[in-house]
Amino acid sequence: METILSLRQKALKINLAKKFYGTFAEIGAGQEVARHFFQAGGSSGSIAKTISAYDMTFSDAIYGKDPHGRYVSHNRLLKMLEKEFHLLEERLSETRGKDHAFFVFADTVAALNFQRTNESHGWLGMRFQNAPGSQISDVVIHVRMLDPQNVLQQDALGIIGLNLVYASLFLQNDPEAFIRSLLDHLDNTRIEINFIRFGGEAFQNVDNRLMNLYLLKLDYTHAIMFDEHGEVVLANDVLYKKDVVVVRGSYRPPTWVSFDMIKTGLANFAKDIQKESKDLVAVSEITISTLKNDESGDIAKEDFLARVDLMCSMGQKVLITNFPQYYKLSNYFSKLHVPHLGLVLGIYNFQQIFTEKYSNVEGGILGALGQLFRENVKVYIYPYKSQEGAIETLSNLMVPKEFNLLLEHLKSMKQIEDVHGFSKETLHIYSSKVLQMIVHNEPGWEEMVPPSVAKIINDKCLFGHPCFVGKKNPGP
Repeated sequence: METILSLRQKALKINLAKKFYGTFAEIGAGQEVARHFFQAGGSSGSIAKTISAYDMTFSDAIYGKDPHGRYVSHNRLLKMLEKEFHLLEERLSETRGKDHAFFVFADTVAALNFQRTNESHGWLGMRFQNAPGSQISDVVIHVRMLDPQNVLQQDALGIIGLNLVYASLFLQNDPEAFIRSLLDHLDNTRIEINFIRFGGEAFQNVDNRLMNLYLLKLDYTHAIMFDEHGEVVLANDVLYKKDVVVVRGSYRPPTWVSFDMIKTGLANFAKDIQKESKDLVAVSEITISTLKNDESGDIAKEDFLARVDLMCSMGQKVLITNFPQYYKLSNYFSKLHVPHLGLVLGIYNFQQIFTEKYSNVEGGILGALGQLFRENVKVYIYPYKSQEGAIETLSNLMVPKEFNLLLEHLKSMKQIEDVHGFSKETLHIYSSKVLQMIVHNEPGWEEMVPPSVAKIINDKCLFGHPCFVGKKNPGP
């Protein structure tokens, strides 16, 4: 079991080490992190400077104007780290550079305002040397502060900032322990960490995709996002106040059916809200439960990376969530102030709404449906072709008889309807069957997936592909 040091012990260990020396630059919520170091004692051994450019004019004069006029942003944080670290090297290299590793902690934060009308969030980062004179390393996180009072949010900010400084200096060789330590003396009811990025000399072998997945595994956040290039991004930056269409799937692997669900869902939604498809954000969503190994229950990391790589190869943004129930997904997008939300579901997945796991939530199935079908939400059902050739749609969907009237009501309100224009030629493709064909190296599966997907699976031997070079269906 890991020993968790007190906050004072962490600050004192840094102050008395006589090998770390740095700057604390904090914007927006006072000097909550630096305060811990001053109160611990011995701070003259570690602190070169503290600064709080609270006024926007002062902040712009020191760090430069942001082209978008944003002060609580990733870009502003990076400018703070760069400026302050440059000053440390410029002014102290001759006197302290030989026996001290320099560091800069910075944050730019919007805590709860007096009217309680703003989003409480912030960017925090560390730039540091892991030895005197070494190359720099960076860690950047984004947090949402959940406490209902400003003073409590400031307290939480001070704690997580101290944890970040300590982890950067003492836990850099164990990234998972690093992440776990960030909520020492906190919990996920007070603060959410929904983005982390490691970089530089100390973290050359760290995969940021896996580190963000670890945030999700620990319940430090509810969702992580990747852009079409496979880079980790903050979902708020991509989705905030945008019209979004979400296609849920397992994508193991993505098939032509997956591609058609995205294409037709986007086209149907664009038509219904009278927008151009290019003006909408299409997102492929995977729930974390589908990433877990059936036997151990652990997350299959290679499987996760494979699915992200393959979806990105199709030009898709990918959202990984811990929302097995659709109403929670709807709530998530509501907090992002999405004007219009379209959800594209396979008909089997939609049937799960009328099951016991939904009746066991607060408010039962009616409560869950009320949260799912908000005024700005529309659900599109993608059909299923059975082994016998019958096509299942909303018109012949079977639900428990006590919910027949409820289903008819949702249809009449036009908040749910069948996808129009789907490809009948690809309905016979089942991802589970394609997966079996890949594992057993059976011919024909490449025609069931987009070319980019087939190439990556073959090149990287994904999903258990045996990768027999130049030889299909090898003999015994």
